[in-house]
Amino acid sequence: MPGPAPAHPSRRQVLAAAPAAALLAGFPALAAPGLRVVSLDYGLASTLMALGLPPVGISERSGWDEWVVEPALPPDVRELGISSEPNLEVLAQLAPDLILVTPFLDAQIARLERYAPVLRLETFIWNGRPILDACISATLSLAERIDRRTGAEQLLAAMEALFAGCRARLARHADRPVVLAHFWDARHVRISGDPSLFNDVLTRIGLRNAWDQPTGAWGFQTVPVEELSGVADPDAMLLIFDPLPAGALEKLSQSPLWRALPLTAPGRVRRMEPVLLFGMVNEAMRFARSVTAAMEAG
Repeated sequence: MPGPAPAHPSRRQVLAAAPAAALLAGFPALAAPGLRVVSLDYGLASTLMALGLPPVGISERSGWDEWVVEPALPPDVRELGISSEPNLEVLAQLAPDLILVTPFLDAQIARLERYAPVLRLETFIWNGRPILDACISATLSLAERIDRRTGAEQLLAAMEALFAGCRARLARHADRPVVLAHFWDARHVRISGDPSLFNDVLTRIGLRNAWDQPTGAWGFQTVPVEELSGVADPDAMLLIFDPLPAGALEKLSQSPLWRALPLTAPGRVRRMEPVLLFGMVNEAMRFARSVTAAMEAG
């Protein structure tokens, strides 16, 4: 999901929403050959591709290469505009068999159902269980609906094998604290905490989130750069994810405050490739690979 989080239902409204499994009741699995699926969520779109069924259209296609990167979208995937206001003319032209949404698009469901059945899947709902578990459940529910259960099982097995391999490679860094940072501008940074997909993956590969401050329902906290001084652990590392605002690092490098932060001492900062903050299994795997490579480089 690119950029700042848009206005969405309240946390209470979201947590009260019916589980995805309930929405599947009464719907037969759709035959996969020739199935035309539209996704209004990046994570669900990447999961479709992992299951061998690229979407015919997605929302905000223009931001994919900046925020998701991997897997690459096929060139014929159509742009549907922003997820909260999809282009209904293009949607009608696509004549989809199924439209994928998350609870954050509940206000759009009645309108979308005029064009195709809508499958609503919870991928970033924290109800006391890990976000990663919600992503796994959503993956299995999607696979059942499009008749790709075997593909989903293979994807999840690959994820578990990757996590185990990363954990083994990071054994000498076991329980090392890291700070996960996405810069909003040269003065403000989004820090991923708990609950979040990134936090769950850190735990699975044997590292520890150094940020112990409360976060909102989105799993991150936006703070002034100077608040990074509150990370007192001398072993903590700062992982800075692309994409970065234009000129942000150049401005920071000239700041006495930035240079004085313990986290920015030589050898403690790594610049990371983009990983979708609100992704699913594909993004969990990309995150694990990226963090492992960064830690091994030090």
